Amino acid sequence: MDLFEYQARDMFEKHGVPVLAGAVATTPEEAKEAAERIGTASGGVTVVKAQVKTGGRGKAGGVKVAKTADEAFEHASAILGMDIKGHTVHRVMIAQGARIAEEYYFSILLDRANRTYLAMCSKEGGMEIEQLAVERPEALARIAVDPNVGIDDAKAREIVEAAGFDADTAAKIEPVLTTLWTVYREEDATLVEVNPLVKTEDGEIVALDGKVSLDANAGFRHPDHEALEDSGETDPLEAAAKEKDLNYVKLDGSVGIIGNGAGLVMSTLDVVAYAGEVFGGQKPANFLDIGGGASAEVMANGLHIILSDPQVKSVFVNVFGGITACDAVANGIVGALDALGDEEDRALVVRLDGNNVEEGRRILAERNHPRVIIEETMDGAARKAAELASQN
Repeated sequence: MDLFEYQARDMFEKHGVPVLAGAVATTPEEAKEAAERIGTASGGVTVVKAQVKTGGRGKAGGVKVAKTADEAFEHASAILGMDIKGHTVHRVMIAQGARIAEEYYFSILLDRANRTYLAMCSKEGGMEIEQLAVERPEALARIAVDPNVGIDDAKAREIVEAAGFDADTAAKIEPVLTTLWTVYREEDATLVEVNPLVKTEDGEIVALDGKVSLDANAGFRHPDHEALEDSGETDPLEAAAKEKDLNYVKLDGSVGIIGNGAGLVMSTLDVVAYAGEVFGGQKPANFLDIGGGASAEVMANGLHIILSDPQVKSVFVNVFGGITACDAVANGIVGALDALGDEEDRALVVRLDGNNVEEGRRILAERNHPRVIIEETMDGAARKAAELASQN
């Protein structure tokens, strides 16, 4: 789960990361009131910042400096409702102004390839870090972080030395890095990024703009994280699937996908997209992994979610029988169809393989449901599902 900037700021403050005052506003009037309150600490100057989960806000006109509360009102009026890379701005953050002397970059992220964490730091913040990494990779220090140790004083010193900070600045940055590590660890984050991390004209180090991604798999340890979810941005089908404990992601296509196991489902998406090129560009409509079990209830819940999507024209059920044998899967499909009734006229193309596959196919054939089409191969099933979608 990605946080909005104002949520990251509040999380930083909770853990003791130095930040400036900030408030969120959903109307120009609220923005003006916040600017009047917050601006007193910075000579009346505030920054009005669009709150969207994408980059490039400044270039799109979503970040404006206001010298008065009235200007904050005007900027908020222009920014609210703005479209930034497909994201509509529903709220703005009013941030205290700062006199910036220097801008830096710092982040901690999960390095899956090396099975560790990675800290990245640069004396050149404020710009696109991807651009810096390509054009001047020597300016970006990359330091591996042992998950069992984290960023202690010694590791923080190693990071700032690798980034080339002078001794005085390094001494001020090091404690901020250890505190940011606390945020990363205590909140079960997969990314904590500060760009820019600034040194003010007074010599203070401040996290001016933060980005945080949280590990949804650790949500059971953080009941407070649920309040950070943006229900307005969540697809209603994804929200309904989450209530049923289904691993579902909405996509922009016409062939509904159900599979057991993330790897199998990802492969299914590929073969459907490839087969769909022959039938007018049909594409997968979703990712849905029902896991190891395929009971009638789980299958019914999955089919209900998929068939609630009006874009879906056919459904491809692709299951490999392992711990759950194919006969149990077939009984689950039959039970799901009985539970859903016969009102739906969209076809289900079913491919079973693996443990007890012959019995599973026999159960489906015996049921002889008018909406079920049995295919023996994955490619054949993908082609059939794409063909049916093109006809509807």
